[in-house]
Amino acid sequence: MENEKEKRHPKTFEPFAFILIVATSVLGAIIGMQIVTSLGVTPNTAIIGALIAMLIARIPFNWFLRYKSVHRQNLVQTAISSATFGAANSLLIPIGIPYLMGTPDLVVPMLLGAALAMFADATILYKIFDSRLFPASGTWAPGVATAESIRAGDKGGKRAGLLGVGALIGVVGSYLSIPMSAFGVAFIGNIWALGMFGVGLLIRQYSMPLFQIDVNALYIAHGVMIGAGIVALIQAAVLVFGRSGKKKDSSAAFSDKASNEASGTSSIVVDGAPVHASSQDEEYTRPIAEARRTLGLGFIAYLAISLLIAIIGGLVTHMSVGMLIGFIVFAAFAAFVHEIIVGIAAMHSGWFPAFAVAFITLLGGMMIGFPPVALALLAGFSAATGPAFADMGFDLKTGYILRGNGKDKELEREGRKQQYITALIAFAVALVTVALAYPSYFAQNLVPPIDKVYVSTIQAGATPGVASQLLLWAIPGAILQLIGGSKRQLGVMFATGLLIATANACWAVLAGIAIRFLVTRFAKKEVVSSMTILAAGFIAGDALYNFFNSVFKLKK
Repeated sequence: MENEKEKRHPKTFEPFAFILIVATSVLGAIIGMQIVTSLGVTPNTAIIGALIAMLIARIPFNWFLRYKSVHRQNLVQTAISSATFGAANSLLIPIGIPYLMGTPDLVVPMLLGAALAMFADATILYKIFDSRLFPASGTWAPGVATAESIRAGDKGGKRAGLLGVGALIGVVGSYLSIPMSAFGVAFIGNIWALGMFGVGLLIRQYSMPLFQIDVNALYIAHGVMIGAGIVALIQAAVLVFGRSGKKKDSSAAFSDKASNEASGTSSIVVDGAPVHASSQDEEYTRPIAEARRTLGLGFIAYLAISLLIAIIGGLVTHMSVGMLIGFIVFAAFAAFVHEIIVGIAAMHSGWFPAFAVAFITLLGGMMIGFPPVALALLAGFSAATGPAFADMGFDLKTGYILRGNGKDKELEREGRKQQYITALIAFAVALVTVALAYPSYFAQNLVPPIDKVYVSTIQAGATPGVASQLLLWAIPGAILQLIGGSKRQLGVMFATGLLIATANACWAVLAGIAIRFLVTRFAKKEVVSSMTILAAGFIAGDALYNFFNSVFKLKK
């Protein structure tokens, strides 16, 4: 593995490392706030963080030269990525909702609740990453792209050349408005899950022009996600609380094969003999008992946070005791489900429909009959969960690959712990940055555009027939998820595709799957391995183009 001379993983609290982590976290938080308020999107800054670390390593001073270590570069990219998503998605979006609702006195309570949810979100993922529920061998495509970028910078050679070519194609494709991240993910993820994702995207793009059916306006996509999400939650419960089986079903084996291709571990040579990674994936670094305990404590934490939000948000004066208890339980359950569903989508597709799933929570709250103030806090709390969960999954996947795909379990555990500490520091920096900056942003009417959708929905009230539409379309979603099982996640991925309105992403995914099928069937093994590195380049190029394109638009 890379940097074999390093016997121990670098520590986050090394003096220079800590200063650099804080500095890059401030940069990431500012980037996240500025771009999400101006353009409504959050850029993937993990690769930017990796590039910064690589540049630092070229500075001819002893402290800087240490950053030739891929593990130190991993900590830097974890910091900037966590701060970007933490500031933008987990903090600024939630507090913008009560502000636009005309209740600025609720901004601080919402900020506190969102911050606690963000920390809980990341902690839960850290505690269950590389368990049966969220295996480290899962796809986590953006994490693969970042890892390949760091490895290419470290080793150079053919790998760097392939990644560079892929990145160039990714930049050119993105410039031509081709969603290259979707194209790249198709070469890495579970082919069944991505196939349904592509079909969902296809229906979303063409249902209106061809059949005059708006799957979004009719709540078809939301209903499918509700049905699939409920079944996915039951399947997750069976995985966590059910009896461990020694045999893996065929879908699990297929999923592992796709995941091993993604992380470059389909065949590891030990003493001249190939050892297939699928046999190694049986042993997780997080035992199921620990995952079970974490999920239980996580739900209790969400109950406590929702209670705190209800009290400091003044909901006691707006609701009866029964309604207040209902709000606390519903908000905690919705936040818990939200992070699981968003995490599943992120692991399989590299995309996470955080807004759409939070919007479903809002619809549920409206149908229950919560007052507008409670709905604003509910929407913000739900929106705060999920992004940190998914983003940390990507970062931990990057570290997992750089540390040798779990071959050295002690190094893997220590490295993951240092990444977690780094992320907590980045979240704390993001919290301070948002707390200091939001008055200035809101005074200039710089609020995330997505918040206007939440607020307009709350103000419009529940539309007649919404409940029946959601229940009707929940049925096919549940059936599809049941057929696919917990490994393929067909229902969740189909619903994710229906909820995402990215032009031509369907063709990018389906074309990528077709090319991948042909290459894996007819090409040599070396070509298949090169395809994975190229795919990581496509994703990296797309991330770089979108980041710098966003920055350029801000300057105009």
